Amino acid sequence: MTQFSDLGLSQPVLQALDLKGYNTPTPIQAQAIPPVLEGRDLMGIAQTGTGKTAAFMLPSIDRLREADRQTPFKSCRMLVLAPTRELAGQIAQSAKDYGALAGLKVHSIVGGTSVNKDRNKLHRGTDILVATPGRLLDLIDQKAFKLDGVEVLVLDEADQMLDLGFIHALRRISQLVPDDRQTLFFSATMPKQIQELVGKYCRNPVKVSVTPESTTAERIDQYLFMVQQDEKQTLLELILSERHDVPGTFERVLIFARTKHGCDRIVKKLAQKGIPANAIHGNKSQPQRERALGEFRSAKTPILIATDVAARGIDIPGVSHVINYELPNVPEQYVHRIGRTARAGKDGIAIAFCAEDERDYLKDIRKKTDAEFERLPLPDNFRAVVEGVGPTKREQKPRLAKPKVRPTGGAAKKPKPKNKHSNRAGAPRRDGAPGGSRPGGNRNRRRRRSGGGTGRG
Repeated sequence: MTQFSDLGLSQPVLQALDLKGYNTPTPIQAQAIPPVLEGRDLMGIAQTGTGKTAAFMLPSIDRLREADRQTPFKSCRMLVLAPTRELAGQIAQSAKDYGALAGLKVHSIVGGTSVNKDRNKLHRGTDILVATPGRLLDLIDQKAFKLDGVEVLVLDEADQMLDLGFIHALRRISQLVPDDRQTLFFSATMPKQIQELVGKYCRNPVKVSVTPESTTAERIDQYLFMVQQDEKQTLLELILSERHDVPGTFERVLIFARTKHGCDRIVKKLAQKGIPANAIHGNKSQPQRERALGEFRSAKTPILIATDVAARGIDIPGVSHVINYELPNVPEQYVHRIGRTARAGKDGIAIAFCAEDERDYLKDIRKKTDAEFERLPLPDNFRAVVEGVGPTKREQKPRLAKPKVRPTGGAAKKPKPKNKHSNRAGAPRRDGAPGGSRPGGNRNRRRRRSGGGTGRG
């Protein structure tokens, strides 16, 4: 069996791995580390949770250490681009852990934090910088940072960056970094746009692929509930309150919804049932997101509701269940979602809620990923529970329009004038004159009816 010591890594890096208890590399690490140590460009295709961060960080730390160059002023020697704040933070922490004995400075910059603080901490430069594209370009536009010192460029989760609209930012960054750099591409999928970017960024890259494109992890058991859209919340509450048996023991449950407001709504309704949960999405501030992740990591609040923005950024061992409250409309996104469980060699459980209008999404997921779902029955008392909360849309009786009652006697109600500028009788006009008809108004109308006469007859 291959060991990290067999891959040519330096002693300081091996000691850092020993401190973390890592001895055996994953397949992506075993295949990627040797060519990266040789200075080759690399294109790696692997699912989330397969150890991609160590695959590019370990050999890069060794190369930076051996080159022994001075830290560039207002620049960095290694630039790692990540699509989300959470992923950037986790990559930076891994870099600090792996390079603890290498004497390299590591910083991270992400949106949602103070730009001035980022300017100050990067003023003297750094060895390794982990950044989201938007914040990096902000500092470049302010002339607070440059990319002329980059020796190694890493794009992690490149397909996710395209999904989030970073294509123009990536093209601009590629023009600012030196041509003689080393480029490492990592992605879970390889769409056409990614292939085009690889052609622009890389020079004769080594291709490493450890799993077929867009397949789901083998250690994840996948289950399916067929349920109406307006019944999903009730089903979720029954599952989380353990009033309905599902496979596995709940340790940490990550629930995916399609929209930010949907996440907040789920959290609010769970709270009404006495089930604490946190939400993480783009509208949350960075301190709020860090607090939610911290409580989820420590299992203080073991239920987290997230949008797809967080699908690539949560690397927390111990996620026992991933629940797709709403199915994604892009099949690849399903792979990234359930990849949050079954990490670090553990098994995981994925549960999908599918409504009638999501059948096409389910069909695309099955076709793209070859996923096999075991269908679970709804709880025996589910219909009674739903009816106790309120009738579902398909069970609501149609509302009958109330018949219009016409007055049987007396004068009919005078309709309101259509002209929005007309005044009620007696109400003052804008010019201060008494309300009612304008002076001469009736006389002018009589003139028109009678062909210009001024008298009554």
